[in-house]
Amino acid sequence: MSQSRVIAAIEIGTSKIVVLLGEIIGDSGLNIIGHSVGSSKGVKKGVITDLDKASDCVHAAILRAEENTQTRIDEVYLAQTGQHLIGNFNLGSSNISASDGLVRRADIDAATEDAKRRSLPADRIYIHHIQNPFSLDGSPVENPLSKEGRQLQIGYWSVHGDSEAVSDSLRVIRGIDLDVSDMIISSIASGTVLLEESEKENGALVIDIGGGTTDYMLYRKGYIVKTGVVPVGGDHITNDLSIGLRISRKNAEGFKLKDGRAYYQSEDREEKVWLIGDFTIGDRQYPLAAITKIIEARVFEIFDIIKEQLVDADLFEPSDIASGVILTGGTSRLMGIEEAAHRRFGLEARASEGSQYVSEELRAPEYSTAIGLLHYALTGQEDNQEQVKSYGLMRRLVDLFN
Repeated sequence: MSQSRVIAAIEIGTSKIVVLLGEIIGDSGLNIIGHSVGSSKGVKKGVITDLDKASDCVHAAILRAEENTQTRIDEVYLAQTGQHLIGNFNLGSSNISASDGLVRRADIDAATEDAKRRSLPADRIYIHHIQNPFSLDGSPVENPLSKEGRQLQIGYWSVHGDSEAVSDSLRVIRGIDLDVSDMIISSIASGTVLLEESEKENGALVIDIGGGTTDYMLYRKGYIVKTGVVPVGGDHITNDLSIGLRISRKNAEGFKLKDGRAYYQSEDREEKVWLIGDFTIGDRQYPLAAITKIIEARVFEIFDIIKEQLVDADLFEPSDIASGVILTGGTSRLMGIEEAAHRRFGLEARASEGSQYVSEELRAPEYSTAIGLLHYALTGQEDNQEQVKSYGLMRRLVDLFN
């Protein structure tokens, strides 16, 4: 009989904790067996600021998921976000050693090692090394093995983070006697399940707008060439509305969800909306224009920061992003956000519809990262283009606890 194991995909967000449980039975695939969503405390802009508060919230969500499914978790895959995450493109090379000029495995290993050799300060740690294409004598090649040439090159998009921030997120999980099998950046996890292979090949920009941060990832010609984190998210929109309209955060959140739109249009000047809508004492009207202008400013800021970072990296070429912008995360539910993205990037944009292989409830954009984490657990990251070598990371982080 095939042995099963229960995988927990955990996302520790600024506004909520998501725990998604999947059962893997042998090689037959994965069944999603349950989930829980809990409030988040002690987390700011994706980074744990109060270990005790964050631990209490995460532990409660984990225990609730286990109780709901009457199972015990065997492995954890953990999402990672926060502005402390920084990516660099590292290029490695090796001269072909064989007299016949044919590429050997040793040449590939030497180029790969050279690309990953870049050292980091003591307070930084690598999280991802994401493979990009090989080139042989300056020409792209998918698999250089046994091909003739003089010099081999390979690029990696390497992401590193603050050691303390990363280890704190692991401490939260270890506090409930669970170990993390792997860590995946939120945008990479989301993009893995939201895009078809043809969309990756044609180029796509995935933007995951959470509560405290916005993660993004750019595919070009099937490869991840850049990731980034913007320390602005849906909670900032709520806060802007609260301050700008002089209302409570609770009412501001209600306005955002019920009447909010991601861009302003002239017709908004003629329309007014009720604060609560029950016409009781204290209920009052506000111009729709005031709401949409506040939301638009913050949404445009998020998109403009991402575009500026892509332009600075010489990666914003619309013809290389033919699949357009794919929006996910809770704030992607905001009315008109596809049009707002189109206006700022000049690309076709759509809100994600979620994976068709999960229940309708789990197709909500809030679950895309957790679904992506389960995908990594199931596939073992066999796709070379998205391969994440985390074993050295996990060994080094074990040392941080000692």
